[in-house]
Amino acid sequence: MKIKANVAIRQIPSWAILERQLFDVMEKATDPFLSKYTDEDGRLIWREGIRDTRDGADDFYESFYNWPLLYLLGGGTRLLELGQRQWDATTKLLEELGHISNEYEIGYDQFHQSESYIYFYLLCMADPSHEKNKERAQRFAGFYLNEDPAAINYDEEKNIIYCAHNGSKGPRWLYEETEEVSYGYSKGMAVYGLPYEDVEGITKVEDLKDPENALKMGRVMKERMAKGDVATNLHVCSLIANAYLLTTDEKYITWLRKYVDGWIKRAEENDGFLPDNVGLSGNVGEYTGGKWYGSMYGWSWPHGLYNIAMAAIIAGLECYLFSGEKRYLELPRNQLRKVISQGKVEDLDELDMSLRHHWISQFRALGENRRSWVVPYRYSDSGWKDWQPLAPMYPLALWNVSGDETDREIVETIRENESYDWRKVSSFHTKEDAGHEQPWYMFIRGENPDYPEKILQASFEQVYRRLELIRQDDTDPKKNHIHWWQQLNPVTTEALIQLTLGAPQLLYNGGLLLAPLRYFDAQLKRPGLPQDVAALVTVV
Repeated sequence: MKIKANVAIRQIPSWAILERQLFDVMEKATDPFLSKYTDEDGRLIWREGIRDTRDGADDFYESFYNWPLLYLLGGGTRLLELGQRQWDATTKLLEELGHISNEYEIGYDQFHQSESYIYFYLLCMADPSHEKNKERAQRFAGFYLNEDPAAINYDEEKNIIYCAHNGSKGPRWLYEETEEVSYGYSKGMAVYGLPYEDVEGITKVEDLKDPENALKMGRVMKERMAKGDVATNLHVCSLIANAYLLTTDEKYITWLRKYVDGWIKRAEENDGFLPDNVGLSGNVGEYTGGKWYGSMYGWSWPHGLYNIAMAAIIAGLECYLFSGEKRYLELPRNQLRKVISQGKVEDLDELDMSLRHHWISQFRALGENRRSWVVPYRYSDSGWKDWQPLAPMYPLALWNVSGDETDREIVETIRENESYDWRKVSSFHTKEDAGHEQPWYMFIRGENPDYPEKILQASFEQVYRRLELIRQDDTDPKKNHIHWWQQLNPVTTEALIQLTLGAPQLLYNGGLLLAPLRYFDAQLKRPGLPQDVAALVTVV
């Protein structure tokens, strides 16, 4: 069906003007960012030759990840060119630093790898005809299909990925570099508590200040985390799905479904809970004393539901999209149902929340009365813990694709239990470029009519704030920490995705951009809204 516009608009809505202005302002904002923090070839200005931690490549790539996304939505062609240049330049830099080999992470956990590769997926989506990226996509996926003899990451018989750290050099057995592993106290990690509660003489995180206790905890972590598959490896599904989307080669779908089916079977045998670990023998709990929890980036430490839910949603949605089988949606739904059943009302100020910085919108909307509904994010020997608000981004990601009342009801359960007005819009920019799902949801329900103008104005505020921080920044780029550039990236796309595509922000840890609408410029033969065209989706 073709729809032809033949009636001139008499009055331009304010949201339309703001929308197009936001495109223009953000595209121009990339120039001062590049001028201050990159060399002429696009490399980030960074300390030469350093590799003083096991930290991976993600923080470098994250600084530019949404530039091709802005192009996809309707930004200028230059954004795609810059996005590709920055990907290539960052890859070269990381090869020199030793994090990258064969253009891919040498071996790190998929929770962090997936933060890097959303950038790559967006580049592929923005220009699926890019031959180099198409070849890369197949090569990257091949590391998990055992197509590269130097990267045998997958045990086909047991249907497991060998360990939590994996990549272009195959399994990177955790802590293999040293015989003695020490996990001591650090202020940054203290908020996540103890990795394990059953280590003799260590009952609180402050006990790790003792070097002997730090060694003791390190030994236990090595014993329990070094080998075997982990639920967080489900984030790799997007790497496989991306290769399929570019090639339509069924081998990728075959691998994807087999791998996810393995985790579904383990969850079914565990009362619906997705276990976070499976040993090299194929048995759950092989290195954790028979427990379904307790491995790297699992239910106990450090993030629990935050990364488990994203991994389950990504895997479930992609298998559902490629197969049409609704059973795949039950994998993520069950994880949400489990924590919802534990929900209760507490004073947020009195809770030791490991991800407190994620709940800006809740704190602002609550005002002085900080009592609200929370669910547990983690599970360990002492039971459920780490009570926090349940992010609506999880069920909204499901509902966005399924359109199923089951998923909308989960969103409504969160809304009905929480004690603040979901229509309130606050101006903030998180690492995930998300957090405004509540007022957007109320808008598409028809109960928040001013949302488009308010969220666009909030976006402008964040862009201008970051531009001013860049202008005032007189630090030496070679001395800054690796999150510096992420925190100053002036591009924010959450509002544009919601308003123009009628979809929530993509899941930051490996999510593909999934939306009911796409736009294309027929004259320029490129994706995105044509120049001087604005769009607003009011109902989904």
